[in-house]
Order: sequence, then structure tokens, then C-alpha cells
Amino acid sequence: MNIQTTNRLTSAETALIEAYNEQLGDLPGDGDVFAVRDRLLDELKTEGLPTRRVEAWHYTDFKNLLRLVPSDIGKGLVEALPATVEGSSVLAVLQGKASEKAAVKALTVGRYADSLINGTAAAGLEALDKDDAIGRINASFVRDGYVIDIPVGTELEAPLEVQFIHAGGQIHSRLPVSFGADVKATFIERHQAVEGAAALVSSVSEVTIGKGSEITWIILQEQGSEDTHLGQLRIDLGEDAKLKLFVINAGGKLVRQELYIKVTGEGADLTLRGINLLGGDTHTDVTMVLGHDVPNTGSTEVIRNVVFDRARGVFQGMIRVAPDAQKTDAKMACNTLLMSDDAEFSVKPELEIFADDVQCGHGATVADIDKNHLYYLMARGIPENKARAMLVNAFVAEIVEELEDEALVEALESVISAWLEKHA
Repeated sequence: MNIQTTNRLTSAETALIEAYNEQLGDLPGDGDVFAVRDRLLDELKTEGLPTRRVEAWHYTDFKNLLRLVPSDIGKGLVEALPATVEGSSVLAVLQGKASEKAAVKALTVGRYADSLINGTAAAGLEALDKDDAIGRINASFVRDGYVIDIPVGTELEAPLEVQFIHAGGQIHSRLPVSFGADVKATFIERHQAVEGAAALVSSVSEVTIGKGSEITWIILQEQGSEDTHLGQLRIDLGEDAKLKLFVINAGGKLVRQELYIKVTGEGADLTLRGINLLGGDTHTDVTMVLGHDVPNTGSTEVIRNVVFDRARGVFQGMIRVAPDAQKTDAKMACNTLLMSDDAEFSVKPELEIFADDVQCGHGATVADIDKNHLYYLMARGIPENKARAMLVNAFVAEIVEELEDEALVEALESVISAWLEKHA
């Protein structure tokens, strides 16, 4: 594909287009896959990255915030990390490449690169809509990942952890996962940088949850201080299925985490809990679009944010209730601690309700540490800095404890504590 850059493109947009031309000969895929890749890159050339004028990106001016686009694909040597929870099964994507010998008992695991080569991935590469910058970038550059199928009735005794580990460069991965009916499983999607150069990382996970399944899905993001992380999770929640979704952002320079959730089965229930730990001059945006499409479904969303220094954060939460989705019960809350006069957090909760027999609501709070609580701890001999850290930790750890899995709770609390020790 012959692409000519224009003056209206930013240096980052130009670098993306040039990177595609340079990588074209090495990217996996058949004719159908490359037809999609070429078209998406052509759309990037024509439309550019979204700006504040695009409603979904109003608080994250992606066109101007994206500054760093590494030219290489990431060639450092990295190894899989110890599992977040001891005893977990681990699948690793290292520098954007999945293991050729990956296997987990009772599951079907394949490399995403193979589905690109044989063309079965082509339809799934399409962007969600005209503003889907993450889907467009990822589909253009994706090289590998895993395709996982969990059979009907499977009950995983230990968590399944997929690690996306890198040491810099451009890293683009996909993770289609299908849970059959009546599955019980805990899944950890872990994104982490090890020592190395700055990175541009994109990841798209496509999850289908079958009838009656009970799934816990954890997203743990700990990218490097100069990294850009573009994450997208697409979920279809089936009949009587229950999903506990936990998202923890504890790294990255520029982060956009998108959650697109469709509740398509009657009796389904979603629990979403999010923790955003922001420091320095980072920018983190969590955007959720949740659609209740059928009757008798429920959801609760609670997002907790802690913002230090000059960091900026965003939570955009949209709940859409379709005309047929009577008896929907949906609640959403976003609570923020601003730990600096220069810190910022923007909250945009939205409800679109087209049914008349529902219970829906949303709320948001922004505050500092409670001075009475701080005084209470300091009066008992605890130094102010440590007392503040204890109160902040309690603020976010409260929702982690809802997992009711002692080993998992301890593992995630250790991540939170380590981050607070470094920043607080």
C-alpha cells in the first residue's frame, strides 16, 4: 500500500504509518487479513487519531497526547514472570510472541498468529466504529496472542494467567477467549514492562461467556513509566452468566483502557470494580460502554481512583438499557482521592434508558484524605506520611476484598501496597 503523509498528520501518526510500511513484509496474514489491515491504515491516514472533538475522546486528546511511537517491534529478550497467584497456569506472550508449545490441561489453546495466517481472524479485525482508534491500531499491527476455548462444564481449580511481557518497542496482541456453558474460572490478564526502552502496547481481548458460567476476570496493568498502553476488552455475557471484572491500572505514561460489555442473556449479572493509581505526569482513561439488551439483568460498577502529583485521570461510564430490557438493575459509582493540588480527575457517567421498568443510578465523589481519620492515626504515634498511605490503601483495598479469594486478594493488595510505597 502506497501511503503519502500530509502536513496535517502529527509526528506520531506519521510514525505509525511509516512503521506499518516497514513491518508489512513481516506481518502474518492471508489476503483477507491484509485487505483489512490496509483499509484500517488508510482510514488512519485519512481521519487521523481522535481529538477532543470526538465525544468518546473528549477528555483524552489522543492525537496530541500520543507522542512516542517506537520504530522497532521490540527485540529484547524477556522471560515469563512468576504467577501472580501461586499455582496458576501461565501462558506468556513475550515481546508480542506467544509460545509455540503453550498448553493447559482441559483447554484448547492456539496461537493467534495461526488464525491470521489462515485467515480465520479477518472478520474479527474490523473496528467497532469510526472512533475505534485502539481497534484500528491493533488490527493493523497485531502479530500474535492466544486463542483459548474453555469447554462446557469446565471448573478450573487454579487461576489461568496470560502474561503480556515486554522490554520496549511496538507490541500488539490479541486474546479471543470463549467460555462454554457452566464454566467456573478465574482469568488474569497481566500487562507488564520489564527493564527496557519505552513501548507502544495495544491489546484487544474478545470474551464470550456462555450460559450459567461464573467467571472472574482480572486486568492487571503495570506498564513502564514512559509506555503507552492501549487496552480494549470486548465481552458478551450470556444467559444466567455471572462475571466479576476487576481492572487495576498501576503504570504507564499514557493509558486508555476501554471496556465494551454486552449483556445479551436474560438473568446475567455483572460486577465491575476498578482501581486507578496515578502519579507523576501520567494520563489514564478508563472508558466503559455497558449495554443491557434483554430483561432481568443486573450490574454494579464501582471505580476507585487515587491521584498524586500532576497526574490526570478519566472515567467515562455509559449504561445503555434497550427498550426490551425491562427489570434491569444497574448502579454505577466513581470515587476519587486527589492527593495533590495539581492532580485532576474527570468523571462522565451517562445513562441511556429506553425501558420504563428499571432501577438505574450513578454517582461520583471527589475528596482528599479525611482529616479526622488522619488525626486519629497520628495521635497514636503514626507518622503523617505512613498514616496517609494507610488511609489510601484502605480506600482501594476495600473493593479488592470483594473477590473473596484469599490468595488473589493478597496478591493484588501487594501490587497496590508496592505502588503506594513508591508514590505516597
